[in-house]
Amino acid sequence: MSADYAVEVGRDALLMVMLVSAPMLGLGLLVGLLVSVFQATTQIQEQTLAFIPKIIAVFVAILIFGPWMLRLLMDYTQQLILILPKLSH
Repeated sequence: MSADYAVEVGRDALLMVMLVSAPMLGLGLLVGLLVSVFQATTQIQEQTLAFIPKIIAVFVAILIFGPWMLRLLMDYTQQLILILPKLSH
C-alpha cells in the first residue's frame, strides 16, 4: 500500500466519522443554544437544566438519522472489504 493511498483511506475515514456524528452533534448544539437563551432570558442559572434536553435531542437524532447513518457505515465498510484484496498486492 502506498503512502498516498493510506492518506486517502484515512481521509475517507475521518469524513465518515464527521458525517455520522454531524446530526447528533448539530441537534445537541442547537438544543444547547436554545436552552442557554432560555436561561439567559429567565435568569435561571441551573447548570443541570441543559443536560436532559440535549440527551433527548441526541436520542431523537439517532432515531431519525439512524437508518441513514447505518447505511453510510455499511457502504463504507463494504468498500473497505472490497479494497482489501487489492491492497495485498
